[in-house]
Amino acid sequence: MPPEQQRQRSSLRVNRVFLKSFIGVLRLLQILLGAVLWATIAANKYEGSVHFVLFVSVFFWLLTLALYVLTLLDKQDLVPLLGGDRWLLSNTVHDLLATVLYFAALGIMIYKTQKNSFCNLEQYRHHCLYKAYLSASVFSGLCAATYLLSGIYGSCRKCGVEQTLVAT
Repeated sequence: MPPEQQRQRSSLRVNRVFLKSFIGVLRLLQILLGAVLWATIAANKYEGSVHFVLFVSVFFWLLTLALYVLTLLDKQDLVPLLGGDRWLLSNTVHDLLATVLYFAALGIMIYKTQKNSFCNLEQYRHHCLYKAYLSASVFSGLCAATYLLSGIYGSCRKCGVEQTLVAT
C-alpha cells in the first residue's frame, strides 16, 4: 500500500479519550434523549406550538450528532470559523442555546399536557394526547438538563486554563 493511502487511512482514528470522557458520555445521552423526544412527538398527532418542540428536538439532535462525530474523529479543525481554537466556545454556545430552547419547549409541552389533562380519566373513550405530551415534557426536561450540564462544563473549561473540549 502506498504511504499516501496509509496516512489517509490512519487519519480516521477514534478519539478514545473523548469517547470515555464526561462530555462524550453526555453527548451520547443528548443524542439518545433527543431522538426519544423526536420519536415521541412524531409518533402522535401534534398541532400548533408542538411544531416548535419538534423543530428544536430535530435541529439540536442533528447538530449534536455532527458535533459528536467531528469531535470523536478529531476533525474539528476542518470546520471553518468554528473549529480549531474556537471549538470549545462553539460547543459551549451550542449547549447554552440548546438549553434555552429546550426549556422553552418544556414550557410548551407542560402547557399542552395541562390543556389535555381532562382526557386522563378512565371513562374518556376518545383519542387522548395526554400521555404523549406528558412523556414529551419529561424528555424535554431531561434534554434541557443534559445541555445545561454540558454548557456549564464547557463554560468552566473555557474560563479555566483549559482551552480544549476534553482533557488530554
